[in-house]
Amino acid sequence: MKRALQILLPVIILAIAGGATFLMIVFQKEAPRRQFQAPAKEVVVRPVARQSYEIVLHSQGSVQARTTSTLIPEVRGRIVSIGSNFQEGAFFEEGEVLIEIDKSDYETELIVADAAYAQADLRLAEEQARSAQAKRDWERLNPDTPASRLTLREPQLKQAAASVASAQARVNNAKRNLERTLIRAPYAGRILSKTVDVGQYVSPGNQMARVFAVDLAEVRLPLTATQYSYLDMRSTYRGENPTLAEGPSVQLSLEVAGETYRWGGRVSRSEGAVDTRSRQLFVVAQIRNPYGRTANERPPLKVGSFVKAQITGKTVDDVFVIPRSMLRENSYVLIVDQSDGRDVLRRRPVSIAWETDDVAVVSEGLNDGDLLCLTQVPLALEEYPVRSVLESEAAKAAEEEAAAPARRGPPPTAGGGGGGGPGGGILGTLLAAIPADKPLPAELKTKLDEAAAAAASGDRSKMRPAMAELREWAEANGVELPAGRGGR
Repeated sequence: MKRALQILLPVIILAIAGGATFLMIVFQKEAPRRQFQAPAKEVVVRPVARQSYEIVLHSQGSVQARTTSTLIPEVRGRIVSIGSNFQEGAFFEEGEVLIEIDKSDYETELIVADAAYAQADLRLAEEQARSAQAKRDWERLNPDTPASRLTLREPQLKQAAASVASAQARVNNAKRNLERTLIRAPYAGRILSKTVDVGQYVSPGNQMARVFAVDLAEVRLPLTATQYSYLDMRSTYRGENPTLAEGPSVQLSLEVAGETYRWGGRVSRSEGAVDTRSRQLFVVAQIRNPYGRTANERPPLKVGSFVKAQITGKTVDDVFVIPRSMLRENSYVLIVDQSDGRDVLRRRPVSIAWETDDVAVVSEGLNDGDLLCLTQVPLALEEYPVRSVLESEAAKAAEEEAAAPARRGPPPTAGGGGGGGPGGGILGTLLAAIPADKPLPAELKTKLDEAAAAAASGDRSKMRPAMAELREWAEANGVELPAGRGGR
């Protein structure tokens, strides 16, 4: 009997289990199916509208003098003195004597030339007297017969007059040479470099100094073909030279000792050829009185300085100005379409008239009132469902959220054990479980304070690594901490 039960009992149990399983399969109810749909992503939108946009062209270049000259003597001699302003970097005014060459030889030449002129003038006077006397004698002796040129001494008279003119020319040349011993400044300017000094002998052709004018400074600014097309500057043809007042305005900026200074000027002309290497066209900007003192003690705009330039270009009308970051693949933007009662993303191809690092100017592709998506949506598909929030409403909500911690009071610290902010309660509980004979390290306590403050303002990114570091310290020092959410 016992043997029969050992054999039949497992069979009965298996039969009952099999029957129960069969009944469960036959009479089971199918669970209701629900289609999962991801919640619509919230995006910030901005209505676009047509407007006018003034294009500003950015360029850069080096400052150079409009007029640069080399001082070369026209007479030879020894330098006997130099002007007080004949030093490298010194300013001088127009007509100021910079160098004086020994003039003794040229004073002697002038005296000799004056003497020769006096002799020639005396001979001319004598020939004029002889010619007049010969004419009177001929007319008395031959009243009805014309006299010849030799009789009237006309050739001798012309030779004497030519001698006077030659002597006068030698006098003028001697005077010019005497004046040339004084090297005067051709204009108001500044000494760039000098190669001579007192006691040095110079002759025509020797370079004595390089100077440049300070009334105007110029900057050559390279522009691409696209940039030049937006420059409000008419073409120049043969026989036309535009004045400085006609060119577009330009603002130059230079950073000196961490402070930025600015100068205003105008584009005076464009160069006549395109650079063959860079395929760029250079325009020239001029700045008046670059070395003049100003009320704000602005430093002078020195030759050779590297400056940045902002040139005022044309104004384009009926365009849409959008953030440059919203332009995708330089060909389309994302807009939110609400035509069928729901918010979906759509790609809109656009034509770009102008773009900078910050904005893109759209000429075609958008309409007034289109809702431009300002939120970066990775892998945005056509008709992707979203929830749109106007930019003004999003900004207002952000301001209210930023002001919320101030209304709630200061955020709890790691040692306070309070729960006023996110993460503050569990952190306070963990710190309360640390025994007094095992204080926290100062570095770890600082990290916990920063994490608690960030969590109170809504940033919980620092809380998890701080809590993990706290538990690692507790395990290393044999401190039992209570479990947090999820057993951690």
